[in-house]
Amino acid sequence: MELRHLRYFLAVAEALNFTKAAALLRVAQPALSRRVQDLEDEIGVDLLKRSSRGVVLTAEGKVFLDKTRQLLKLADESVEEVRALARGEEGELHMGYAPSPTVEILPPALAAFQKAFPRVRVLLHDFSEQELIDGLRNGRLELALMPRGSGPQSVGLEFETLRSYPICVAVAPTHRFARRKTITLEMVAAEPMIGFNRKDYPEYYVGLDRIFEPLGIKPRVAVECDSSSSLITEIETGRGVAIASPILRHASGKRLLYRPLSGTTEVLSVGIARATKGDVTPAGEKFCEILRKFSARVRG
Repeated sequence: MELRHLRYFLAVAEALNFTKAAALLRVAQPALSRRVQDLEDEIGVDLLKRSSRGVVLTAEGKVFLDKTRQLLKLADESVEEVRALARGEEGELHMGYAPSPTVEILPPALAAFQKAFPRVRVLLHDFSEQELIDGLRNGRLELALMPRGSGPQSVGLEFETLRSYPICVAVAPTHRFARRKTITLEMVAAEPMIGFNRKDYPEYYVGLDRIFEPLGIKPRVAVECDSSSSLITEIETGRGVAIASPILRHASGKRLLYRPLSGTTEVLSVGIARATKGDVTPAGEKFCEILRKFSARVRG
């Protein structure tokens, strides 16, 4: 039984006339009559009563007509849904993100995407750096908006940079560094430092090591934090200073001051990460297009 045969039966059953149905379907009437007869033979039931005045539905035909309408409606809806998925206009997108580094890009891009593609359900996952990497590798996440990784952390992942931020020093307004226009690496090395949790943010420490490598020393992190909010609080209370990106000011407001760090060209690169062999849906690709667009606006 083919869907084409069901559509032929539906046309005849609704028109109650083979000639009219053939004209609507743009097929020859003898061919239409044979296909409907083939359908009746296949299911072993007479669906139509034929006469010189036309056709009428049998009791079985009336039941079959109702079921045929439902079946063809479901088939048409299924085809349209799959086509919408292929166009990126429908579906579900699991997107991981690092809150603080992506605050300039993600909110406006997400709002624009949801307006353009309201039938795509975007599920955001606020994960640690390690959780984002693991999620991309195990397929839980399709994409992640996050800082660039390096070394072992980047194996199996592709990264597209959207924005790069200079590294600076975050201090409390009452800290003695607050009066300075710039701060040197040597000055930071002599201070207790506030940093992120080493287990969940290994790339943060890879970056610190690169920054302090010219001095031949390891940075002294006195307090490890599990989130940007706790990092801000620790700095604000005067327990130390932190090497960070100026993007952090979106979360800290006037609670902290940010001073340029001299002696390094290190930057924080933020962008789109995906698994090298991962399957990004058309909706995911469209979201990437919008992220690129809004990151370019921020740069401008």
